[in-house]
Amino acid sequence: IPVGARAEVGTTGYGGALLWQANPYVGLALGYNGGDISWTDDVSVNGTKYDLDMDNNNVYLNAEIRPWGASTNPWAQGLYIAAGAAYLDNDYDLAKRIGNGDTLSIDGKNYQQAVPGQEGGVRGKMSYKNDIAPYLGFGFAPKISKNWGVFGEVGAYYTGNPKVELTQYNLAPVTGNP
Repeated sequence: IPVGARAEVGTTGYGGALLWQANPYVGLALGYNGGDISWTDDVSVNGTKYDLDMDNNNVYLNAEIRPWGASTNPWAQGLYIAAGAAYLDNDYDLAKRIGNGDTLSIDGKNYQQAVPGQEGGVRGKMSYKNDIAPYLGFGFAPKISKNWGVFGEVGAYYTGNPKVELTQYNLAPVTGNP
C-alpha cells in the first residue's frame, strides 16, 4: 500500500506520484508527468532560435535515498537523493517563421521569403535516441505535519544528443550569400 501521494509540476509537465517507504532511509516513487508545453525562441540550433512545442508523456520509478531519514530534525530528514529511470514518450516540434522583410540564418547563410506576402520558415522534429533514460536528482521534502508536507526536486534525465530533422518552406537565398 502506498504511504503517500504527491502532485507535481515541472519542465517535464504535470502529474503525480505514489510513494512507498521501505525504511526511514529508502523509499520508492512511481510517477507520471505529461502535458503540452510551448516555449518561444527557447531552443537554439546552430545559432537560430526556434519555437518548441513539447508533448510529454513520462513514467518513472525512482529510489529516494534519505541519508538522515532517522534524524529527529525534520529539515535534515527531508533531504534526499533520487536515482532511477523513466520511459520518455515525448514529441518535440520546432518552428521558425519569418514575415515580409525578415531574414533567417541557417548554417551561416541568410534566407528570405521566396514568395512575398506568404509566411516562410522552417519546421522540424526533435527526438532522442533513448526512450528509457536514467535519472539523478536532489530533493527536499520536509513534513509540515504528520500527514502533510511539501517537496521540491532538481534533477536530470540522460537522454543523449537529440536528432533534429528540419524542412524549409517558402524560403530563397538572399542575394550575396557565399
